[in-house]
Amino acid sequence: MVTKELQAQIPESCAGMRLDQALATVFSDYSRSRLSQWLKSGHVQVNGETWRGRDKVWGGEQVSVQAKLEEQISWQGEDLPVDIHFEDEHILIINKPANLVVHPAAGNYTGTLVNALLHYDPSLARLPRAGIVHRLDKDTTGLMVVARSLPAQKSLVEQLQVHSVLREYSAIVTGVMTAGGTVDEPVGRHSVNRKRMGVSPTGKPAITHYRVVERYRAHSLIRCKLETGRTHQIRVHMAHIRFPLVGDPVYGTRLKLPKACSEALASQLRGFHRQALHAGRLRLAHPVSGKTLEWKVPLPDDMAALQTALQDDAREDDSDDYGYDHDDGVIYVWDDED
Repeated sequence: MVTKELQAQIPESCAGMRLDQALATVFSDYSRSRLSQWLKSGHVQVNGETWRGRDKVWGGEQVSVQAKLEEQISWQGEDLPVDIHFEDEHILIINKPANLVVHPAAGNYTGTLVNALLHYDPSLARLPRAGIVHRLDKDTTGLMVVARSLPAQKSLVEQLQVHSVLREYSAIVTGVMTAGGTVDEPVGRHSVNRKRMGVSPTGKPAITHYRVVERYRAHSLIRCKLETGRTHQIRVHMAHIRFPLVGDPVYGTRLKLPKACSEALASQLRGFHRQALHAGRLRLAHPVSGKTLEWKVPLPDDMAALQTALQDDAREDDSDDYGYDHDDGVIYVWDDED
Protein backbone atom coordinates (compact mmCIF):
# COMPACT_ATOMS: atom_id res chain seq x y z
CA MET A 1 0.00 0.00 0.00
CA VAL A 2 1.42 3.38 -1.05
CA THR A 3 0.15 6.58 0.62
CA LYS A 4 0.16 9.87 -1.24
CA GLU A 5 -0.98 13.11 0.40
CA LEU A 6 -3.15 15.42 -1.69
CA GLN A 7 -3.87 18.98 -0.58
CA ALA A 8 -6.02 21.71 -2.10
CA GLN A 9 -8.32 24.61 -1.31
CA ILE A 10 -11.97 24.39 -2.32
CA PRO A 11 -12.55 27.18 -4.87
CA GLU A 12 -15.44 29.60 -4.45
CA SER A 13 -16.93 28.26 -7.69
CA CYS A 14 -17.81 25.10 -5.73
CA ALA A 15 -19.88 26.98 -3.14
CA GLY A 16 -23.05 25.07 -2.32
CA MET A 17 -21.79 21.77 -3.65
CA ARG A 18 -21.66 18.53 -1.70
CA LEU A 19 -18.16 17.65 -0.57
CA ASP A 20 -17.98 14.59 -2.81
CA GLN A 21 -18.94 16.71 -5.83
CA ALA A 22 -16.36 19.36 -4.95
CA LEU A 23 -13.65 16.73 -4.54
CA ALA A 24 -14.38 15.43 -8.05
CA THR A 25 -13.81 18.97 -9.33
CA VAL A 26 -10.68 19.68 -7.31
CA PHE A 27 -9.03 16.28 -7.76
CA SER A 28 -10.17 15.60 -11.31
CA ASP A 29 -7.29 13.19 -11.94
CA TYR A 30 -9.03 10.62 -9.74
CA SER A 31 -12.30 8.81 -10.39
CA ARG A 32 -15.42 9.56 -8.36
CA SER A 33 -15.51 5.97 -7.10
CA ARG A 34 -11.94 6.22 -5.79
CA LEU A 35 -12.62 9.57 -4.09
CA SER A 36 -15.77 8.10 -2.56
CA GLN A 37 -13.77 5.19 -1.15
CA TRP A 38 -11.31 7.58 0.48
CA LEU A 39 -14.20 9.60 1.94
CA LYS A 40 -15.91 6.54 3.41
CA SER A 41 -12.67 5.21 4.89
CA GLY A 42 -11.94 8.52 6.66
CA HIS A 43 -8.94 9.50 4.55
CA VAL A 44 -10.34 12.94 3.69
CA GLN A 45 -10.22 15.87 6.11
CA VAL A 46 -11.67 19.35 5.65
CA ASN A 47 -10.14 22.07 7.83
CA GLY A 48 -8.63 19.29 9.93
CA GLU A 49 -11.95 17.50 10.49
CA THR A 50 -13.61 14.47 8.97
CA TRP A 51 -16.64 15.41 6.85
CA ARG A 52 -19.29 13.34 5.16
CA GLY A 53 -19.66 13.26 1.40
CA ARG A 54 -23.05 15.00 1.57
CA ASP A 55 -21.78 17.93 3.67
CA LYS A 56 -21.89 21.27 1.84
CA VAL A 57 -18.81 23.35 1.08
CA TRP A 58 -18.77 27.14 0.65
CA GLY A 59 -15.33 27.77 -0.80
CA GLY A 60 -12.03 28.41 0.95
CA GLU A 61 -11.96 25.11 2.90
CA GLN A 62 -8.58 23.36 3.14
CA VAL A 63 -8.80 19.74 2.04
CA SER A 64 -6.25 17.04 2.83
CA VAL A 65 -6.50 13.52 1.37
CA GLN A 66 -4.39 10.59 2.48
CA ALA A 67 -4.67 8.77 -0.85
CA LYS A 68 -4.20 5.05 -0.49
CA LEU A 69 -2.88 3.50 -3.70
CA GLU A 70 -2.84 -0.26 -3.66
CA GLU A 71 0.08 -2.16 -5.07
CA GLN A 72 -0.67 -5.42 -6.82
CA ILE A 73 1.67 -7.25 -4.47
CA SER A 74 0.36 -10.68 -5.50
CA TRP A 75 1.29 -10.03 -9.13
CA GLN A 76 4.99 -10.51 -9.75
CA GLY A 77 6.99 -9.11 -12.64
CA GLU A 78 8.44 -11.68 -15.02
CA ASP A 79 11.06 -11.27 -17.72
CA LEU A 80 8.75 -12.10 -20.61
CA PRO A 81 8.82 -10.67 -24.12
CA VAL A 82 6.39 -7.80 -24.65
CA ASP A 83 5.97 -6.04 -27.99
CA ILE A 84 5.83 -2.31 -27.23
CA HIS A 85 4.43 -0.59 -30.30
CA PHE A 86 4.51 2.92 -28.76
CA GLU A 87 5.31 4.45 -25.40
CA ASP A 88 5.66 7.72 -23.56
CA GLU A 89 5.44 8.62 -19.87
CA HIS A 90 1.65 8.33 -19.91
CA ILE A 91 0.70 5.28 -22.00
CA LEU A 92 1.99 2.06 -23.52
CA ILE A 93 0.63 0.57 -26.74
CA ILE A 94 1.08 -3.21 -26.79
CA ASN A 95 0.85 -5.61 -29.73
CA LYS A 96 -0.35 -8.73 -27.90
CA PRO A 97 0.47 -12.17 -29.35
CA ALA A 98 -1.76 -15.22 -29.27
CA ASN A 99 -1.65 -17.65 -26.32
CA LEU A 100 -1.13 -14.87 -23.79
CA VAL A 101 -3.54 -14.27 -20.91
CA VAL A 102 -3.90 -10.60 -19.96
CA HIS A 103 -4.68 -10.77 -16.20
CA PRO A 104 -3.42 -13.22 -13.58
CA ALA A 105 -6.27 -15.39 -12.32
CA ALA A 106 -6.97 -18.87 -11.04
CA GLY A 107 -4.84 -21.22 -13.08
CA ASN A 108 -2.86 -18.35 -14.66
CA TYR A 109 -0.99 -16.55 -11.89
CA THR A 110 2.19 -16.34 -13.96
CA GLY A 111 3.12 -15.93 -17.59
CA THR A 112 0.52 -13.22 -18.25
CA LEU A 113 0.75 -9.83 -19.92
CA VAL A 114 0.47 -8.17 -16.50
CA ASN A 115 3.50 -10.11 -15.27
CA ALA A 116 5.46 -8.99 -18.33
CA LEU A 117 4.39 -5.35 -17.88
CA LEU A 118 5.35 -5.29 -14.19
CA HIS A 119 8.84 -6.44 -15.13
CA TYR A 120 9.07 -3.85 -17.90
CA ASP A 121 7.76 -1.02 -15.68
CA PRO A 122 7.55 -1.89 -11.94
CA SER A 123 5.78 1.41 -11.19
CA LEU A 124 2.64 -0.05 -12.81
CA ALA A 125 2.15 -1.99 -9.57
CA ARG A 126 0.69 1.20 -8.05
CA LEU A 127 -2.16 1.30 -10.57
CA PRO A 128 -5.37 -0.75 -10.49
CA ARG A 129 -4.92 -3.77 -12.77
CA ALA A 130 -1.38 -2.57 -13.51
CA GLY A 131 -2.77 0.15 -15.79
CA ILE A 132 -4.78 -2.13 -18.06
CA VAL A 133 -8.11 -0.53 -19.07
CA HIS A 134 -9.38 -3.12 -21.56
CA ARG A 135 -8.35 -6.60 -22.55
CA LEU A 136 -8.14 -9.10 -25.38
CA ASP A 137 -8.96 -12.79 -25.09
CA LYS A 138 -6.03 -15.16 -24.59
CA ASP A 139 -5.88 -16.14 -28.26
CA THR A 140 -6.89 -12.81 -29.80
CA THR A 141 -3.94 -10.82 -31.09
CA GLY A 142 -3.35 -7.11 -31.58
CA LEU A 143 -3.31 -3.66 -30.03
CA MET A 144 -4.01 -2.74 -26.41
CA VAL A 145 -3.46 0.51 -24.53
CA VAL A 146 -2.04 0.51 -20.99
CA ALA A 147 -2.04 3.54 -18.69
CA ARG A 148 1.13 4.51 -16.79
CA SER A 149 -0.50 6.94 -14.32
CA LEU A 150 -3.82 7.38 -12.52
CA PRO A 151 -4.79 10.46 -14.56
CA ALA A 152 -4.07 8.60 -17.80
CA GLN A 153 -6.04 5.59 -16.60
CA LYS A 154 -9.01 7.76 -15.65
CA SER A 155 -8.98 9.47 -19.05
CA LEU A 156 -8.77 6.21 -20.98
CA VAL A 157 -11.57 4.60 -18.95
CA GLU A 158 -13.78 7.62 -19.61
CA GLN A 159 -13.04 7.46 -23.35
CA LEU A 160 -13.97 3.79 -23.40
CA GLN A 161 -17.17 4.49 -21.49
CA VAL A 162 -18.35 7.10 -24.02
CA HIS A 163 -17.25 4.88 -26.95
CA SER A 164 -14.82 7.44 -28.38
CA VAL A 165 -11.98 4.92 -28.71
CA LEU A 166 -11.84 3.30 -32.15
CA ARG A 167 -11.06 -0.42 -31.97
CA GLU A 168 -11.05 -2.20 -35.32
CA TYR A 169 -10.59 -5.95 -35.65
CA SER A 170 -9.88 -8.23 -38.59
CA ALA A 171 -11.60 -11.61 -38.51
CA ILE A 172 -11.84 -14.59 -40.83
CA VAL A 173 -15.27 -16.19 -40.65
CA THR A 174 -16.79 -19.36 -42.03
CA GLY A 175 -19.30 -18.57 -44.76
CA VAL A 176 -19.48 -16.11 -47.64
CA MET A 177 -20.95 -12.81 -46.51
CA THR A 178 -22.86 -10.88 -49.13
CA ALA A 179 -22.59 -7.52 -47.35
CA GLY A 180 -21.63 -5.84 -44.12
CA GLY A 181 -23.98 -4.81 -41.37
CA THR A 182 -24.48 -4.27 -37.65
CA VAL A 183 -25.26 -6.71 -34.88
CA ASP A 184 -27.11 -4.99 -32.05
CA GLU A 185 -27.81 -7.77 -29.56
CA PRO A 186 -27.24 -7.87 -25.79
CA VAL A 187 -24.48 -10.17 -24.58
CA GLY A 188 -24.46 -11.95 -21.22
CA ARG A 189 -23.50 -15.18 -19.52
CA HIS A 190 -24.85 -18.34 -21.09
CA SER A 191 -27.85 -19.64 -19.14
CA VAL A 192 -26.35 -23.14 -18.78
CA ASN A 193 -22.59 -22.92 -19.35
CA ARG A 194 -21.40 -20.02 -17.19
CA LYS A 195 -17.96 -20.09 -18.82
CA ARG A 196 -19.53 -19.06 -22.12
CA MET A 197 -21.20 -15.87 -23.24
CA GLY A 198 -24.20 -15.60 -25.51
CA VAL A 199 -26.86 -13.32 -26.92
CA SER A 200 -29.32 -12.93 -24.06
CA PRO A 201 -32.28 -10.63 -23.35
CA THR A 202 -30.85 -10.13 -19.86
CA GLY A 203 -27.37 -9.31 -21.14
CA LYS A 204 -25.70 -5.93 -21.49
CA PRO A 205 -26.11 -3.85 -24.67
CA ALA A 206 -23.57 -4.79 -27.32
CA ILE A 207 -23.10 -3.36 -30.81
CA THR A 208 -20.71 -4.66 -33.48
CA HIS A 209 -20.36 -3.10 -36.93
CA TYR A 210 -18.79 -5.26 -39.64
CA ARG A 211 -17.89 -4.97 -43.31
CA VAL A 212 -16.58 -7.43 -45.88
CA VAL A 213 -12.96 -7.01 -46.98
CA GLU A 214 -12.50 -10.18 -49.09
CA ARG A 215 -14.71 -13.09 -50.07
CA TYR A 216 -13.38 -16.59 -50.72
CA ARG A 217 -15.07 -19.80 -51.81
CA ALA A 218 -16.47 -20.60 -48.38
CA HIS A 219 -15.03 -17.95 -46.05
CA SER A 220 -14.82 -14.19 -45.66
CA LEU A 221 -12.32 -11.71 -44.28
CA ILE A 222 -14.18 -8.97 -42.41
CA ARG A 223 -13.42 -5.90 -40.32
CA CYS A 224 -15.34 -5.23 -37.13
CA LYS A 225 -15.69 -2.03 -35.14
CA LEU A 226 -16.94 -2.12 -31.57
CA GLU A 227 -19.22 0.41 -29.95
CA THR A 228 -19.17 -1.64 -26.75
CA GLY A 229 -16.62 -4.01 -25.23
CA ARG A 230 -18.43 -7.05 -23.89
CA THR A 231 -16.61 -10.29 -23.16
CA HIS A 232 -16.22 -12.33 -26.38
CA GLN A 233 -18.45 -9.79 -28.17
CA ILE A 234 -17.28 -10.28 -31.77
CA ARG A 235 -17.08 -14.06 -31.37
CA VAL A 236 -20.60 -14.23 -29.92
CA HIS A 237 -22.13 -11.83 -32.44
CA MET A 238 -20.61 -13.52 -35.49
CA ALA A 239 -21.70 -16.94 -34.25
CA HIS A 240 -25.17 -15.52 -33.60
CA ILE A 241 -25.59 -14.47 -37.25
CA ARG A 242 -24.12 -17.86 -38.27
CA PHE A 243 -20.75 -16.69 -39.49
CA PRO A 244 -18.55 -18.08 -36.70
CA LEU A 245 -14.86 -17.26 -36.57
CA VAL A 246 -12.50 -19.80 -38.05
CA GLY A 247 -10.81 -21.86 -35.35
CA ASP A 248 -12.98 -20.57 -32.49
CA PRO A 249 -12.84 -23.38 -29.89
CA VAL A 250 -15.89 -22.10 -27.98
CA TYR A 251 -18.31 -20.53 -30.45
CA GLY A 252 -17.15 -22.11 -33.69
CA THR A 253 -18.60 -25.06 -35.58
CA ARG A 254 -17.07 -28.34 -36.70
CA LEU A 255 -14.48 -28.08 -39.44
CA LYS A 256 -15.81 -28.76 -42.94
CA LEU A 257 -13.49 -28.19 -45.85
CA PRO A 258 -14.77 -26.72 -49.13
CA LYS A 259 -15.06 -29.33 -51.87
CA ALA A 260 -11.83 -29.78 -53.83
CA CYS A 261 -10.00 -27.18 -51.77
CA SER A 262 -6.25 -26.96 -52.12
CA GLU A 263 -3.96 -28.98 -49.89
CA ALA A 264 -2.43 -25.74 -48.65
CA LEU A 265 -5.83 -24.44 -47.52
CA ALA A 266 -6.81 -27.78 -45.98
CA SER A 267 -3.59 -27.79 -43.98
CA GLN A 268 -4.13 -24.20 -42.81
CA LEU A 269 -7.73 -24.79 -41.74
CA ARG A 270 -6.92 -28.04 -39.94
CA GLY A 271 -4.03 -26.43 -38.10
CA PHE A 272 -5.76 -23.20 -37.06
CA HIS A 273 -6.76 -23.81 -33.46
CA ARG A 274 -7.56 -20.31 -32.19
CA GLN A 275 -10.19 -17.75 -33.13
CA ALA A 276 -9.06 -15.90 -36.24
CA LEU A 277 -9.37 -12.46 -34.65
CA HIS A 278 -6.86 -9.62 -34.62
CA ALA A 279 -7.14 -6.09 -33.15
CA GLY A 280 -5.29 -4.33 -35.93
CA ARG A 281 -6.27 -0.67 -35.46
CA LEU A 282 -6.58 1.54 -32.39
CA ARG A 283 -7.39 5.26 -32.23
CA LEU A 284 -7.80 7.41 -29.11
CA ALA A 285 -7.19 10.83 -27.63
CA HIS A 286 -3.91 11.07 -25.77
CA PRO A 287 -4.90 11.30 -22.07
CA VAL A 288 -2.70 14.36 -21.43
CA SER A 289 -2.20 16.24 -24.71
CA GLY A 290 -5.66 15.43 -26.06
CA LYS A 291 -4.13 14.82 -29.49
CA THR A 292 -5.78 12.10 -31.57
CA LEU A 293 -3.37 9.21 -32.07
CA GLU A 294 -3.80 6.09 -34.19
CA TRP A 295 -1.85 2.86 -34.55
CA LYS A 296 -2.10 -0.06 -36.95
CA VAL A 297 -0.41 -3.46 -36.97
CA PRO A 298 -0.61 -6.09 -39.73
CA LEU A 299 -2.14 -9.54 -39.38
CA PRO A 300 -0.03 -11.97 -37.33
CA ASP A 301 1.81 -14.67 -39.26
CA ASP A 302 -0.78 -17.41 -38.74
CA MET A 303 -3.72 -15.31 -39.95
CA ALA A 304 -1.66 -13.93 -42.84
CA ALA A 305 -0.80 -17.48 -43.92
CA LEU A 306 -4.47 -18.48 -43.71
CA GLN A 307 -5.48 -15.43 -45.74
CA THR A 308 -2.91 -16.30 -48.43
CA ALA A 309 -4.14 -19.90 -48.61
CA LEU A 310 -7.75 -18.70 -48.98
CA GLN A 311 -6.77 -16.25 -51.72
CA ASP A 312 -4.76 -18.87 -53.61
CA ASP A 313 -7.56 -21.42 -53.31
CA ALA A 314 -10.09 -18.93 -54.68
CA ARG A 315 -7.84 -18.12 -57.64
CA GLU A 316 -7.26 -21.79 -58.43
CA ASP A 317 -10.98 -22.47 -58.55
CA ASP A 318 -12.17 -21.26 -61.95
CA SER A 319 -15.75 -22.46 -61.64
CA ASP A 320 -18.86 -21.08 -60.00
CA ASP A 321 -20.42 -24.46 -59.16
CA TYR A 322 -20.32 -24.09 -55.42
CA GLY A 323 -22.62 -22.60 -52.86
CA TYR A 324 -23.15 -22.34 -49.12
CA ASP A 325 -25.93 -22.67 -46.63
CA HIS A 326 -26.51 -22.36 -42.92
CA ASP A 327 -28.20 -24.98 -40.77
CA ASP A 328 -28.26 -24.81 -36.99
CA GLY A 329 -25.01 -22.90 -36.90
CA VAL A 330 -23.11 -25.41 -39.07
CA ILE A 331 -21.97 -24.16 -42.44
CA TYR A 332 -22.09 -26.64 -45.32
CA VAL A 333 -20.44 -26.24 -48.69
CA TRP A 334 -21.53 -28.34 -51.63
CA ASP A 335 -21.20 -28.79 -55.39
CA ASP A 336 -24.29 -28.36 -57.53
CA GLU A 337 -23.97 -32.04 -58.42
CA ASP A 338 -24.71 -33.09 -54.81
